[in-house]
Amino acid sequence: MIKVKLRDDVREYENGISVLEIAKSLGAGLYKAACAAKIDGQVCDLRTVIDADCEVEILTFDSEEGKKAFWHTTSHVLAQAVKRLYPQTKLAIGPSIDEGFYYDFDSEVSFTPEILEKIEAEMKKIIKEGYFLEKFELDADEAVKLMEERNEPYKVELIGEHADKGEKISFYRQGEFEELCAGPHIPDTSRIKAYKLTACTGAYWRGDAKNKMLQRIYGIAFTKNADLEAYLLQKEEAKKRDHNKLGRDLELFTTVDYIGQGLPILLPKGTHIIQTLQRFVEDEEKKRGWLRTKTPLMAKSDLYKISGHWDHYKDGMFVLGDEEKDDEVFALRPMTCPFQYQAYLNRARSYRDLPMRLGETSTLFRNESSGEMHGLIRVRQFTISEGHLMCTPEQLEDEFKSCLELTTFMLKTLGLYEDVSYRFSQWDPEDTEKYIGTAEQWDEAQDMMGRILDNLGIEYKIGIGEAAFYGPKLDIQIKNVHGKEDTLITIQIDQMLAEKFGMEYVAADGTKKNPYIIHRTSIGCYERTLALLIEKYAGAFPMWLAPEKVRIMPIADRHQDAAYEVKKALEAAGIDDVTVDTRSEKLGYKLREAQLEKIPYMLVVGDKEAESGSVSVRRRGEGDIGSMSTEEFVKLALEDIETKIIR
Repeated sequence: MIKVKLRDDVREYENGISVLEIAKSLGAGLYKAACAAKIDGQVCDLRTVIDADCEVEILTFDSEEGKKAFWHTTSHVLAQAVKRLYPQTKLAIGPSIDEGFYYDFDSEVSFTPEILEKIEAEMKKIIKEGYFLEKFELDADEAVKLMEERNEPYKVELIGEHADKGEKISFYRQGEFEELCAGPHIPDTSRIKAYKLTACTGAYWRGDAKNKMLQRIYGIAFTKNADLEAYLLQKEEAKKRDHNKLGRDLELFTTVDYIGQGLPILLPKGTHIIQTLQRFVEDEEKKRGWLRTKTPLMAKSDLYKISGHWDHYKDGMFVLGDEEKDDEVFALRPMTCPFQYQAYLNRARSYRDLPMRLGETSTLFRNESSGEMHGLIRVRQFTISEGHLMCTPEQLEDEFKSCLELTTFMLKTLGLYEDVSYRFSQWDPEDTEKYIGTAEQWDEAQDMMGRILDNLGIEYKIGIGEAAFYGPKLDIQIKNVHGKEDTLITIQIDQMLAEKFGMEYVAADGTKKNPYIIHRTSIGCYERTLALLIEKYAGAFPMWLAPEKVRIMPIADRHQDAAYEVKKALEAAGIDDVTVDTRSEKLGYKLREAQLEKIPYMLVVGDKEAESGSVSVRRRGEGDIGSMSTEEFVKLALEDIETKIIR
């Protein structure tokens, strides 16, 4: 007999029992809902046989791991359907992702919407046939032979990466379809009750533009039709908020093909929002003791060689010149840190100079691949609120905390705080070539950062391999309306680059030491922040950010002078984003148009208002809130702006 610990109790079972049988013994409901399992913390198939005492958790679709197994199996069903319909298609990879799954195909057939419908119909047949997913293993040479016989070159390449390690290569079989895969999977295809193929795009094999362009089919799946319908409805709503469409409709930004991908043009309204944010950030940083610098947009390769960026980040940089031909090669800056260090190095430093906080509104350039470009979310030129803080070891925790407090203040003010999550990004000890420094230095920095985060009560996920090449970081993550997660803000601990640049301070005991450096942004990339704000508010920005805050509408020509007097009063109070609509249109038309343009306040001026020096006020989303004197409205508007209220 073996003992299995299950959440609240321990049960005994015969040796050689599968997790699926255990789930069945716990009730029909759990048996039907089970997607995968954890055995002593390791995620595995439900068909895994238990032959020793252990702890088991049954994973349903409600868990992240359960969803992953469910979606991964649906990607196999997709691949099986494509191979049935188009046997000459070559298979690449088909993982689950944060939201659903995708599969990459090398096919002469163009997967149009009509073709996707045919594939969905074939998937329905496979699901109805209820194939079991059976795992089997082969030696590497046998696995290669099998995939060569099936004319699957991408699978052969993947197997080749494991051939020298003496590993068994695992496959999963469902009906006639056999797929190279590590798993885990749900027990059988009949458990997939609702699914939808959502898009088809191009994707380079292994994300490398030098490789062949494949066709990537995206999809989603659920255990209930109602959940799929709710998801598709939410996606339709998301399309309406997509900053890439809405930002153009509201004339916030545009792009031009002959300028290039990832190089957006901010139009006057979008520029207004960015500049308002920038002034807000710079003023707040000044209050908190940050000193401003202004550094060059480019530098010789010598600078990047000292910092390590030339060896570890060169592919992501725009290089100007040819190393083999030119005496001097320059590169546009992808970050500000090695430039700002020069302000610290300008003269000798003492512990009395620390902490030293240097901030800059920096325009940066990164050579992102064309497939990664998306509106304002991922661009090749962007502006960021970047700062570097030099401090002693004793100051590190308090200064890290103050950086986090600054970002939290910014996010709460913008209304984005509730949407974020935290990732503690660490190095990958299995891939040390990506980083500088020793294992001991990384362990020290990560232990220190972990203690700080735990002391601050931050709940975070760990991201192995996500660290900067010079140190661990706290990534503040946020999802766009389509559910894709991006990093908005980072706070990093660095004990390596100070030594590389010879940055020292004289300690209280007279010895020279390298300062710790905290790299941080306070609001992140302004372009990405604008994109998130467009989606968050669907263009209905808070009053203090709105590019047009008030629109005044005289009912007739004779009321125009009074309308302009109201405008003057607002501008005299410092509210200069005010327009007067003098067009010969009916009032109802003007109001509807202003509402569509999401203007925070609409003021109507007619005979009564002109005589009494008042305005009839309509607030976005609320309608008519009554009549008030011009002075009263000015006070109301100023209060909205100064408090940065979110209505």
